[in-house]
Amino acid sequence: MLKLSFITFITFAFMSIYDYKIPGLVGKTIELSDYKGKYMLIVNTASKCGYTPQYAGLEELYQLKKEDLVIIGFPANNFGGQEPGSNEEIKEFCQKNYGVSFPVSEKISVKGKDIHPLFKYLTEEAAKLGFEDPIQWNFTKFLINDKGKLIAVFPSKVQPMDEEIVQLIK
Repeated sequence: MLKLSFITFITFAFMSIYDYKIPGLVGKTIELSDYKGKYMLIVNTASKCGYTPQYAGLEELYQLKKEDLVIIGFPANNFGGQEPGSNEEIKEFCQKNYGVSFPVSEKISVKGKDIHPLFKYLTEEAAKLGFEDPIQWNFTKFLINDKGKLIAVFPSKVQPMDEEIVQLIK
C-alpha cells in the first residue's frame, strides 16, 4: 500500500500543464499537449456574469495572436450560479453572442471540494508565484508561456486586450 501511495505521489508531483486532457464543450477532447510551443490563456468563464462581455475581448485577442496563443475557456458555475446552462446551451450562447472560435471545455468546477484537477494544478502553481487563492470570481486568467510555465495570473477586472496581458505574449 505504501508503495502505491509513493508512486501516486511521484506521478502527481511531476505533472505538467501538458498532461491534462479535458472534454470539450462540443465533444472533442482538449489535449493541452497539442499546444506545446504556444502561449495559453486559461480562463474560467460564465454566461450570466457582469464580466461575460469579456468573451468578445477573448475572441479579439485569440484572432490577433492565434499563431502564438490559444485561449481556452472553462465554464464554471462556482460563483453566484452564473453558469447554470448545459454544455449545449453554453456552446450556443458563446457562438451566438460572441462568435467564440477558441476551444471551450465542458462545464467544470474551478474551486472548492470538487475542483477540477487542472485548476487545482493552476492554483498550486499560482501560489508559487505569490498568488494565494487566485480565483476570486469568473474570468480569472492564467497565462502559460510557450514552455508550459505559468507566468501570470490576472483577476476578473483585467480585460483580455489589456496591454498587461498582450505584452507578455511573444
